[in-house]
Amino acid sequence: MFAVLKTGGKQYKVQAGDVLRVEKLAAEAGDKIQFNDILMIGGESVTVGAPFVAGAAVQAEVIAQIKGEKVIHFVKRRRKHSSQRTKGHRQHLTLLRVTDVLAKGGEKSGIMAATGTADARRSAHNNSAASVAVEAAPKAKAAPKAAPKAKAEAAPVADAPAKPKRAAKAPAASKE
Repeated sequence: MFAVLKTGGKQYKVQAGDVLRVEKLAAEAGDKIQFNDILMIGGESVTVGAPFVAGAAVQAEVIAQIKGEKVIHFVKRRRKHSSQRTKGHRQHLTLLRVTDVLAKGGEKSGIMAATGTADARRSAHNNSAASVAVEAAPKAKAAPKAAPKAKAEAAPVADAPAKPKRAAKAPAASKE
């Protein structure tokens, strides 16, 4: 029996015993996880989801958190300036071994659902924002401000002696 699952924006055709590399998931090595976004189940009969197959699941065990191969990106900037730079990137991946493909009963298995690290960060951020909103109870209104005091008249400024004027400059001597 095989299944087509969706994770990390990609689709994978898997069956029991397969080892695959997917975008990083929020799980440690040795954890058992379950994918619930199953697009298709195949075997003796084929079931296609709209968009997902209800009750279907793929269970897997996390082997390791790894990094992919280095991808080199060569950046050139503007003509006539010979400005260039080489950048590299290694994608974080999760190595999985598929243990079971379930056509039915996936929601009752009790195994942790697979979530990407971005999803985990987003849900943690939303949960913390909600808890902060609950903790911050509305404050009592502040007392109204007192009426502004009338400005006291400014004291007259004593006449300061004026600065002496500059003497006019003499014209520059002519060159001969």
